Amino acid sequence: MIIAAGNVVVIVAAVLALIWTMQRRFMYFPAGGVPPPGEIGLTGVEPVTFETSDGLALRGWFFGASGPSPRVTVLVFNGNAGNRAHRGPLAAALRRHGLQVLLVDYRGYGGNPGAPSENGLTVDGRAARAYLAGRPDVDRSRLVYFGESLGTAVAVALAVEHPPAALVLRSPFTSMGDLGQHHYPFLPVGLLLRDRFAVIDQIQRVRVPLLVIAGGHDRIVPIENSRRLYDAAVAPKTLLVLPDADHNDYELLAGDEMIQAIVRLLQPLT
Repeated sequence: MIIAAGNVVVIVAAVLALIWTMQRRFMYFPAGGVPPPGEIGLTGVEPVTFETSDGLALRGWFFGASGPSPRVTVLVFNGNAGNRAHRGPLAAALRRHGLQVLLVDYRGYGGNPGAPSENGLTVDGRAARAYLAGRPDVDRSRLVYFGESLGTAVAVALAVEHPPAALVLRSPFTSMGDLGQHHYPFLPVGLLLRDRFAVIDQIQRVRVPLLVIAGGHDRIVPIENSRRLYDAAVAPKTLLVLPDADHNDYELLAGDEMIQAIVRLLQPLT
């Protein structure tokens, strides 16, 4: 009996060690193979490259708006899967409303060097903002952050350091620990996590106009989790719930109701 119990302990310890070692592979799903913008129906896109503080060259796409510049510029922080090409419809929809947009891939995504981590994505966010701040066609006082899912954590962390003119969070979550415990209730997620993304600890430090967008049928970030983050925010805030939308539905990518809500939020800046 003692030997059997000892074997169980050894097996459990081995499984937990494996999870600790491999957890970032379960958290980040980067995709390479970014097609040329024209191949996916995007026009007027400027490929850009900028460097992070730890020496990585990151690539992105800048969507300039027609008319006099500088205009309101939206910096998009992606979720944990795919690459910038998958957010092309979002950028195109925002540009149709006169907004400039930067789509950028994190380290390890979209053919970029490096491997993703919480600290790494924070560094990447700073570098993307610094790049935009250095462009003559970007007004730093009218710079807006848009975070999608995992990217909401990156956007909020950057908003605390460098407040934008407004902040849009699509499918935000309270923390990776809360989210992990929801999906893996049988694991001691709080003890195992390396990248915690404790957004709820930072959101109260954000004071700029805030728009939270959530899907009522989101199976990745439950609506209850997004509501908790929204309730914790103290900034002037608006909540848009798309009741039938799941996490990866078009409604939450570039749906008209979502785009119109963003345009209304940014109307005072235009």
